[in-house]
Amino acid sequence: MKIAGIKTERIAVPLKKPFKTALRTVYTAESVIVKIVYDNGLSGWGEAPPTIVITGDSIDSIESAIHHVLKPALLGRSLHSCEAIFHDIDRLLERNYSAKAAVEMAVYDGWAQMCGLPLYQMLGGFRRTLETDYTVSVNSPREMGEDAVSCLKQGFQTLKVKVGKDKVQTDIARIHEIRKRVGSNVKLRLDANQGWTPKEAVSAIRKMEDAGLDIELVEQPVHKDDLAGLKQVTDATETPIMADESVFTPRQALAVLKTRSADLINIKLMKAGGITGAVKINALAEACGVECMVGSMIETKLGITAAAHFAAGKKNVTRFDFDAPLMLKQDLIQGGIIYSGSAITIPDEPGLGISGVMLQKEGAER
Repeated sequence: MKIAGIKTERIAVPLKKPFKTALRTVYTAESVIVKIVYDNGLSGWGEAPPTIVITGDSIDSIESAIHHVLKPALLGRSLHSCEAIFHDIDRLLERNYSAKAAVEMAVYDGWAQMCGLPLYQMLGGFRRTLETDYTVSVNSPREMGEDAVSCLKQGFQTLKVKVGKDKVQTDIARIHEIRKRVGSNVKLRLDANQGWTPKEAVSAIRKMEDAGLDIELVEQPVHKDDLAGLKQVTDATETPIMADESVFTPRQALAVLKTRSADLINIKLMKAGGITGAVKINALAEACGVECMVGSMIETKLGITAAAHFAAGKKNVTRFDFDAPLMLKQDLIQGGIIYSGSAITIPDEPGLGISGVMLQKEGAER
């Protein structure tokens, strides 16, 4: 089974409500969809959302990397040598993580189809169902409280709350309001997206601990390059601290793990450069007794399906942040994971189980 063609398509889907974090505000989910055609007629699918403020990848840079670098090197390659293909995807480009991830997804999809198994089983098959959280964007305390109640009505019992955009006192007020509105049985995860200084993070988390707000974890409280500051927060608080933007590569994961700078690691395929990098990061974390969450960017169901297959395959992945497709006004992806409230089920179909993507305009495919 050989790679006969690689095509891309740009899509853009409006969000139901703007997605706001300490780093950015998103109104429309943009992505590059990758389709690899194999010589036996099968197709593999991948996705790369441009997240310039996090990965540095733009729509143009993703397509350029795929068509000018990866495509010439991969055409004609056999999936019987997947390890060599994954090695070349990684070595041919410095960074360009999203482009690598999208092409890798499509190769993994084809490889699993060739073997006649769902990808999650090829990756370990630990579970078939997952439970996702739902993200509450950073807004006024009152609006965030209302959004949190709305999430509960849709069946979500774990909320990921964005903070870090302005004053720490306002962030604390946000969490007080949400906890008051949702009660004590709902899990609250906070994500500061690098928005606090180490001192601000320690102060805010301790005040929330003293107030009994019962925070499950705090994600990336400080700047991604400040591992000393991340460790300072981890050592000074009882609440588990999760590294996100600090960990793109296995080497960065090793630095966090060796210094015990965080209690948990958030893996995203768009940061790791695909499933191969994600597998390595998770293995390192597991060897050190550190659990992982698998998260996502603002993506369609295609990219989330690949992330879900990886997460479902691995025992050490214990938390799941796969709500992005539920934020979109339209689902362009045919097949893939199935949502029922917060529950996600992975169909037992070969590969990713993607049967197609509804194209938005003619003549856009490359």
